[in-house]
Amino acid sequence: MSVSAVVPPAAAVARARTLLCVPATARAPREMAAEVAAAAALGADLAELRLDRLAGFAPRRDLPALLAKPRTLPALVTYRPKWEGGEYEGDDEPRFEALQLAMELGAEYVDIELKVADKFIKFMSGKKPENCKLIVSSHNYDNTPSAEELASLLAQIQATGADIVKIATTATEIVDVSRMFQILVHCQEKQVPIIGLVMNDRGFISRVLCPKFGGYLTFGSLEKGKESAPSQPTAADLINVYNIRQIGPDTKVFGIIGNPVGHSKSPILHNEAFRSVGLNAVYVPFLVDDLAKFLSTYSSPDFAGFSCTIPHKEAAVRCCDEVDPIARDIGAVNTIIRKPDGKLVGYNTDYVGAISAIEDGIRATQQTHSTVSPLAGRLFVVIGAGGAGKALAYGAKEKGARVVIANRTFARAQELGNLIGGPALTLTELENYHPEEGMILANTTAIGMHPNVNETPLSKQALKSYAVVFDAVYTPKETRLLREAAECGATVVSGLEMFIRQAMGQFEHFTGMPGLSGKLLRLFE
Repeated sequence: MSVSAVVPPAAAVARARTLLCVPATARAPREMAAEVAAAAALGADLAELRLDRLAGFAPRRDLPALLAKPRTLPALVTYRPKWEGGEYEGDDEPRFEALQLAMELGAEYVDIELKVADKFIKFMSGKKPENCKLIVSSHNYDNTPSAEELASLLAQIQATGADIVKIATTATEIVDVSRMFQILVHCQEKQVPIIGLVMNDRGFISRVLCPKFGGYLTFGSLEKGKESAPSQPTAADLINVYNIRQIGPDTKVFGIIGNPVGHSKSPILHNEAFRSVGLNAVYVPFLVDDLAKFLSTYSSPDFAGFSCTIPHKEAAVRCCDEVDPIARDIGAVNTIIRKPDGKLVGYNTDYVGAISAIEDGIRATQQTHSTVSPLAGRLFVVIGAGGAGKALAYGAKEKGARVVIANRTFARAQELGNLIGGPALTLTELENYHPEEGMILANTTAIGMHPNVNETPLSKQALKSYAVVFDAVYTPKETRLLREAAECGATVVSGLEMFIRQAMGQFEHFTGMPGLSGKLLRLFE
């Protein structure tokens, strides 16, 4: 079932705002209390006290201090056993005693695992305070079960008498998250409070978009390195980058489709752009393995537009119902818009973004003819024959450059070379290729991208033949290729220039509004 079948009308069910919970994972009680205070300062709604993380935890000594009133935040107390992904390795009874003590001391929430929920409830003998909500949780660290299995699991948890259901699964592919969204919507309609999250990078969107689908809360770490589950975002990013407080049932979803995608700065740029114009929209990273499957699964009109990056730009041409003529000529799409009738339309903003960045870089440092492109007549070497390579080759040819394609796989270089009417080389051959001085080099591969920052597509010796070097990689801003090219005296153009310019084009397609303001450009200065 696609997500189009599970998004309810915005006004169908009245609901509370999704809460933001920050896990406190320190090893000492005093440090854990400091983490709770820091979470409150960030703007969290509650803190999860992970008792299993405390070294030498003594319930009757430590809990009164941790739960002393007045508290800066409501407390969710968790004492997770090793068999459910935590660190507690003892018997159940001491753990149950600690959780019951937490309730007596005024904890607002206590989490117990489904596997022992009945046993714990029996242990309490009806002594749960009315102001404490019992979360009964299930964690699957292997996969995300089918929709039918999730529904059955939901029923099992409800049967325990849980105040709040918690189901956490693991994504093997991003389409798994759609099944969790279905469960969230079902619970929303039935007014069943539920925390439904999908772990790891492919499940990241569940943590950001849960307010759209009615999740009771989401978790955000205090800072990087203090996560309590795989690929948990920071609370600061949820608040400041993804504007999670503004996400609701009417929020339109945009995002960047790629693999890898975690390095992308697009969420920072586009979310700030949406905020600056008051648009009810959020932009998230989609780690996608199968583009066609992703687009058919997330087919709701609310999933309104996508940026497309490595390795999906060429596949995007085949997945779109309509493709802009320039994007079709290039053979690559980096922007997909879903029209109101559900049809997908593909565009390419890479070629304008990159070519204008290179032209402006040349004009700023070299004397040029004002009415003619500084690329005209120049030998323009493109490294890479993927979607970005096609865009650069197309754009350079349109400006009158003589284009050469170099690629690790010669057959791919030859294929693109034949399309644009230029010669093809392997990267090995490119090392000794210098038919003339003053050439332009454009790297469109991911070589040198974080974390592989010491890699470069071409040796420093070979760079001496180039007057201008452009690198589409923008993380880091100064790649090894650009640093060594500058040392050789070349004019260098950062991929950040292309990134910002192509994003301006995407923003216009997404919103119908003019490009990004100078304020947004300064985000990356």
